[in-house]
Amino acid sequence: MSGPGQSGGTWTLLTGHGHVLVEIARNPEARIRDISPVVGLTERSVQAIVADLEAEGYLTRTRTGRRVVYTVNRDSLFRHHAQDGHRVGPFLDLLAADGTAGLGPNVDQARTWGHEAVRTAESQIRPGP
Repeated sequence: MSGPGQSGGTWTLLTGHGHVLVEIARNPEARIRDISPVVGLTERSVQAIVADLEAEGYLTRTRTGRRVVYTVNRDSLFRHHAQDGHRVGPFLDLLAADGTAGLGPNVDQARTWGHEAVRTAESQIRPGP
């Protein structure tokens, strides 16, 4: 049996859509060709994912000259019922903490939110003293 960070399969915790959204949150001026190798998907796949994310309101594209700049809608809600009511902004803050460009002033708040979520999950798993 392998633990986190050890090879033992090809799956990841995030989908391609999640990886692309995190990368755009890290670098809103990244080109499709820049995002592709980072997330491990073809440029065509990344382009389709960006179109999906834009269609669902997770991001907007703005053309600045010959470049495209992305804006992540941090107030978008997760699509799965298990995360009802949770917005993507704090999640992106946690995953993009090393590259906080475009994330706004709430990085520390997101870290607090993340630690609180872990404590809540742990308390539900482990019985109290």
